[in-house]
Amino acid sequence: MWGYSYDHSNVRNQLAGQHIVFPPKAAWASAKPGTEITPAMIPYLKKYSGQQLLTGQQAEAYADHFIAVHLSQMPYGGVYSKISAAARAEPNNAKLAALEQASFQGTTLRGLLLEAYGFSKIGAIMLWGSIVSFVLALIMLGFVALGFRHAQRTPEEQEMLARGHRPTAAPAAS
Repeated sequence: MWGYSYDHSNVRNQLAGQHIVFPPKAAWASAKPGTEITPAMIPYLKKYSGQQLLTGQQAEAYADHFIAVHLSQMPYGGVYSKISAAARAEPNNAKLAALEQASFQGTTLRGLLLEAYGFSKIGAIMLWGSIVSFVLALIMLGFVALGFRHAQRTPEEQEMLARGHRPTAAPAAS
């Protein structure tokens, strides 16, 4: 439970510090391919309209369906290594240098958001694991209580017989 609590609050606090806000509801009405808001984003992002990005689920949606879409619309598919190689081949090309910077920033932010999503999943697994552990511990506690109850109610001779011990005959008197 401590791991989940730490993970949950840490992910939330780190995301809150980025001040990322989803586009407002009004922005979805003008969704068009090639613009800031595309129709493909609607099923994944519209439900978060106007909200600040604070959860792992939101981070995944923003990374995979907002940033990734914008990166894919860039030259070279927004792939940093390709843009960087092109910028090194033309060191005096200011447009390629700016594109390289934008790709680096977008790719980095996307990776960090997906890492926050991954940690939120780890936290959720820790939560469910702790719940299962507590339930199993309660079941075991019940078995222990039943064992003590049985031990108090069963005479020692009967318990010994149940374990397969046979009473030994008393030595004959001479």
